[in-house]
Amino acid sequence: MNYSHKVSQHLLICLVMKRFALIFIHAATALVLLAVACSSPVNNKIQGKWLSKDGKTKLTITEKHLTTDEQALIPEDYFMRGDTIFTSLQGKRPYTKFVIQKLDASNLTLVEPDSVSVEYSR
Repeated sequence: MNYSHKVSQHLLICLVMKRFALIFIHAATALVLLAVACSSPVNNKIQGKWLSKDGKTKLTITEKHLTTDEQALIPEDYFMRGDTIFTSLQGKRPYTKFVIQKLDASNLTLVEPDSVSVEYSR
């Protein structure tokens, strides 16, 4: 009787451990997929220093701030939704909206709030 009790406990522990392992593997996989889905490759591509094709405007985009040469002392916070950049001064509304028309490793075309399209290059 004592032997069968130990065997049943051992089987119960094995079943619990197998379930725990399966749940852990599924949860870890879900977290990795969520992290990849939520990361923004566009956001990473857009960061850097840009110069307009006419040479008049310098645009600097970091992880948290967007700065033009006219506002060099006042960096604006920004966030992205899809292909649109929303900027705000210290998180205050209203947001200024810039739409990304084209983006690759060395070229960026933005439609500014006044609907003017500006081409930038690195």
